Amino acid sequence: MTRLFKHIGGDRVIWMIVVFMALASVLLVYSSIVTLAYKYQDGNTFYYILKHGLFIISGFLFIYLIHKVHYRYLSRFAQLLFWISIPLLILTLLLGQNLNNASRWLVIPVINQSFQTSDLAKLALIMFTARTLAVKKDDLKDFTKGFLPIILPAIVICGLILPANFSTAAVLFTSVLMLMFMAGSRLRHMSLIIPAGGLALLLVFAVAKIQPDLFPRAETWINRVERFASDKEEDPNGNYQIEQAKIAIATGGFFGKGPGNSTQRNFLPHPYSDFIYAIVLEEYGLLGGLFILMFYLILLYRAVRIVQAVPHSFGAYLVLGLSFSLVFQGLVNMAVNVNLLPVTGQPLPLVSMGGTSLWFTCISLGIILSVSRAVEVGATEENYKEDESKNEPVNKPIADAAN
Repeated sequence: MTRLFKHIGGDRVIWMIVVFMALASVLLVYSSIVTLAYKYQDGNTFYYILKHGLFIISGFLFIYLIHKVHYRYLSRFAQLLFWISIPLLILTLLLGQNLNNASRWLVIPVINQSFQTSDLAKLALIMFTARTLAVKKDDLKDFTKGFLPIILPAIVICGLILPANFSTAAVLFTSVLMLMFMAGSRLRHMSLIIPAGGLALLLVFAVAKIQPDLFPRAETWINRVERFASDKEEDPNGNYQIEQAKIAIATGGFFGKGPGNSTQRNFLPHPYSDFIYAIVLEEYGLLGGLFILMFYLILLYRAVRIVQAVPHSFGAYLVLGLSFSLVFQGLVNMAVNVNLLPVTGQPLPLVSMGGTSLWFTCISLGIILSVSRAVEVGATEENYKEDESKNEPVNKPIADAAN
């Protein structure tokens, strides 16, 4: 074990959380894919668990390789990813695989693997925002020089994600706003987003009424909110997914039914992804559900510790943005499963079955660990100061940047 730790760097607690969540993912996915296997693979669950296992193993490889790269090199790479993600999102809307009136996937040639371009866009936007905040740190209070260069790229990316995936756009935009707030952007400027966003949504719904083909998902969004807010006694079948999740939670009790003993996996839509937390609560009970929640909160806490230690604002914003978006997405998934939010379709990071989405989660964790590793080896501002004339950030602690 000691020899193993010599080859990995970064926060050991985060490494342990990732390993635990990956093991939990294998158990939960294996338990929840029975119906999927019978529907598409003649009951061959091995096909799906092997595929999921390969994605986890390759994901760990991504974490290891990326955490070995110093995060300063990601500054310029953030720009490249941002500009690549825009045409990919447009291409997805025009030519992507359509499922339930949503075009979210492109197919990667050769390996024939579907690829959700919003996953790349999420990573790209957070990296780009972190870089811009670091570069513009002296102009953050200025509306033209500091606010618009950050918020406009976020509006573009989230606007391209929104037609097919409202919840992903909302989670991502919230993460960007949080990052701007922590960096020290003016609340007066940020408050303008609320009325502007409200008007934009009203415009989207108005256009959807006139031209449903432009925003085919708008009706689904409205129906989900109406079902969430409606009287459950008047329409007990109005939200089938949540009702089945409630049964899973109620029958799980405090200690759960035990691994592999779920019955609601046969009735819940997507029990291996969107509603996997309901399977956690059914098989492992409230105790297991609290453990999963605790690990996400510990991940966020360890990320904050890294932010406090890193001497460069780019690294601090990078860790803060990536960790918050992962944990926030996890909390949204859990809230949906226990009926605290309308159904969104957000998977549980590191736990839900997923292909490229799992990869991008692992890439995000690799970047967080890269920053942590740089702190560990004693990176100083003198070692890694960048040349502003080359349009790269000269960083400083996040606490100073926020003042």
